[in-house]
Amino acid sequence: MQQAISRAKTFFYANRAEVRRFLKFSVVGTIGAGVDFGILNLGIQVFGLPKWLANTFSFFAAVFSNFMWNRFWTYPETRRERFLPQFGQFLLVNLAGYGINQAIFLSLDHYVFSPWGVWGYNLSKTIAIGVVLFWNFGVNRVWTYRKVK
Repeated sequence: MQQAISRAKTFFYANRAEVRRFLKFSVVGTIGAGVDFGILNLGIQVFGLPKWLANTFSFFAAVFSNFMWNRFWTYPETRRERFLPQFGQFLLVNLAGYGINQAIFLSLDHYVFSPWGVWGYNLSKTIAIGVVLFWNFGVNRVWTYRKVK
């Protein structure tokens, strides 16, 4: 156990900039999740949208929020890059993330949590967001933000 703790400390110390960036990315993701959940529930409960459509609107609102926060806080070095090409890359990564999110969200809501009502689709959304977090961080880090040291 002591050896595992020592290895973990060594890893985190050697990669502290990336660990810090991942933590910032996670904070930004938490803000995005607030946007995502807010718009999802507003769309379903207030406007009566089908879940897939409310999820689409909420997901892309969160994507825009996340991009802006990441550009200005998580990866401030990238502000000198042109906005549209960088946003385009981020959006492409998130289109794949959207597919993953939608598949998990709708599948869990329908097959696992449907009897739970509002709690069920929010739990489905929570799981979908958790999975997509790692996809988005990994791919955006190696492609959209690859120039960042």
